[in-house]
Amino acid sequence: MNEVWRTNATFLIVDDQEYNLSLLERILRRSGFTHLHCTTDPKQMEPLYKELQPDIILIDLHMPEMDGFTLLKRLQELKPEGDYLPTLVLTADVTQEAKKEALHLGANDFLTKPLDKTEVVLRINNLLRTRFYHMQLQDQNHRLEQRVQERTMELEKAKNEILQLLARTSEFRDDDTGQHTVRVAQMAEEIAAALGLSSQEVRLIKRATPLHDIGKIGIPDEILLKPGRFTAEEFQRMKEHTTIGASILEGSQFSVLQLAQTIAMTHHEKWDGTGYPNGLKGEDIPLAGRIVALADFYDALTNERPYKRAWTRQEALAEIKKQRGAHFDPQLVDVFLQLVGEEKQSSIPEVEGTMYR
Repeated sequence: MNEVWRTNATFLIVDDQEYNLSLLERILRRSGFTHLHCTTDPKQMEPLYKELQPDIILIDLHMPEMDGFTLLKRLQELKPEGDYLPTLVLTADVTQEAKKEALHLGANDFLTKPLDKTEVVLRINNLLRTRFYHMQLQDQNHRLEQRVQERTMELEKAKNEILQLLARTSEFRDDDTGQHTVRVAQMAEEIAAALGLSSQEVRLIKRATPLHDIGKIGIPDEILLKPGRFTAEEFQRMKEHTTIGASILEGSQFSVLQLAQTIAMTHHEKWDGTGYPNGLKGEDIPLAGRIVALADFYDALTNERPYKRAWTRQEALAEIKKQRGAHFDPQLVDVFLQLVGEEKQSSIPEVEGTMYR
């Protein structure tokens, strides 16, 4: 135990007899202790405890009006959970019943009256040593928790950067601005929030959405960047980006990548069952896939690509209204129109005005 810490330890002593307090003060000061706070009024224990935050408390067991048992019980209510605050009981009552009751109420040790100097110092040193090591352990645990939190934040940041880099591997092949995945993720986030999903679900969708087209890295440039319409054979090949993306993301233990796999596979499914790759229909299509399908569709229409011009905002909204209940979940369309309709303002960016791939 650090000697400076020992001598600077704060004492709170409660005893209704002035003589006992004077005797304890002399013993403790001669042993090097200086921060001694005494009271003969047991009612002052609680305010003094809150003010001083002592390192050790000495309580007389038998006092008028409020005895030591009552103080011990109250002390248990005041102490923070997990805190080790040594409590030493002063008593002339050495019966087993009194000791058992005091120990049950949180007492750590006893000093029998009349007090013996050597015993007083020995027991107090032992209790203070235990408190010192307990506080050291708490401090080490706190520093460890801080390091764990810092490391967790670093890993989370690294994971987010990896997700962004993965998304950009496909994006830069058919989006010169590199902002398609950012815009779609923002739209998906707003739609999910407007649906009333939890903040955790909304955040997960936002983080997973940028990987919806990761499978395009497996599509040849002559198809991906082709201007104009696909042949039937080319369109079949283009459809494979959904299953390629799901295959790339398969097997992860991270929830964000598991959701990204679901989105990659299902963001071209249609509400009426005519989508691809599996022809899922209605609510058989995962909600995240339905959300990203709508966000991706809007962004694809309103931005220029190598194979098409950019549609105007009004043209895109008209097409989405037309596809309500066919391509898109009707409820999502209604929510989306409230977010980007002419009568509403949204943080979703408006872009200048097709084929949708």
